[in-house]
Amino acid sequence: MSDAKAPLPPTAVASGATVSEAAAGAILTIDLGAIRENYRRLKARLAGVRCAGVLKADGYGLGAAQVASALIKDGCDIFFVALLGEGIALRKALGPGRDIFVLNGLPPGSEPEAIAAGLHPVINSVAQLKAWRQAARAIGRKLPAAIQVDSGMSRLGMPPAELEALAKDAFDGIDIRFVMSHLACADEPRNPANEAQRLAFERLRGMLPKAAASLANSSGIFLGAPYHYDLARPGAALYGINPTPGEPNPMLPVVRLQAKVAQTRGVEEGAGIGYGHTFHARGSLRLATISFGYADGWHRRAASAAWFEGVRLPFVGRVSMDSIIVDISALPAGRLSEGDLVELIGPSQSVDDAAAHAGTIGYEVLASLGARFHRRYVGV
Repeated sequence: MSDAKAPLPPTAVASGATVSEAAAGAILTIDLGAIRENYRRLKARLAGVRCAGVLKADGYGLGAAQVASALIKDGCDIFFVALLGEGIALRKALGPGRDIFVLNGLPPGSEPEAIAAGLHPVINSVAQLKAWRQAARAIGRKLPAAIQVDSGMSRLGMPPAELEALAKDAFDGIDIRFVMSHLACADEPRNPANEAQRLAFERLRGMLPKAAASLANSSGIFLGAPYHYDLARPGAALYGINPTPGEPNPMLPVVRLQAKVAQTRGVEEGAGIGYGHTFHARGSLRLATISFGYADGWHRRAASAAWFEGVRLPFVGRVSMDSIIVDISALPAGRLSEGDLVELIGPSQSVDDAAAHAGTIGYEVLASLGARFHRRYVGV
């Protein structure tokens, strides 16, 4: 994909974005076939346990509607988003028939919107529980929901003290689809917090009406059958992020990010390069400026090189809002021209590689990617 003028692959479809491939400064290619294969690999590991798809933050920045439509082809019919607005948008895209749960619960007063969209809250507090019960009474029928308990992450979910204080009729009017919790340290398989949370989850769900249980996130799936329960909720692993840090990635890569060359030039020894002249040429250099920067979600401390045909092109100077300067001296003269594409994420540098350079995680890299790209969806 180094030729910016090459036609889209036969399997590619338009993303619906307003920026065309010709107009865009960068191209984000999302392999929906790889997402589907990752889903199948996770299902195989779950050995019959149901598997949802987590689509929060617009499918980790890759397009919730497109990802959901792909997963549906492999039988996925339960989805999780973080916010009510995300759920409403996903319902409009998918139509009726699939369960969509809102992980953060509903903001006060928004219950009618959730009901109208056919969305199910994940209830995290007594206040949310009371509001959903009142909404059920107002329309005269039971309303579906998941109940989340805090098994030790101290983020979302009903704390043990709240559960113990609930009245026997606290869940009247609620159709409890799942009792769930979230693992804090699942990507550290030897961390004793995992087993402590599992045992706490066992105890806490015993205080609630009997319902299907859900505990495992992406990394939790790899902790083994005791963590699988009735439903797993993978997110990151679907998108190619390694759920087993320190081990070979069992997932297929999903994204390729390429930026266009805006200009090439030669500079002589001593030339100041970029803002603040934080870099000076130590000899004659050939440089390329690419149309890509921190406005596109590439943090100033993120991976410090691009790639072209397997050749590493180090960044020189600071990452700017809309541009980055790379050293192309390692390439034959004239090999890289305006309009050509260099790779930021892809075969030469994974999402997890890019994240490691920035001292962060692949989740943040994907979720930060901006809206100025032309998006190619392949493998549909």
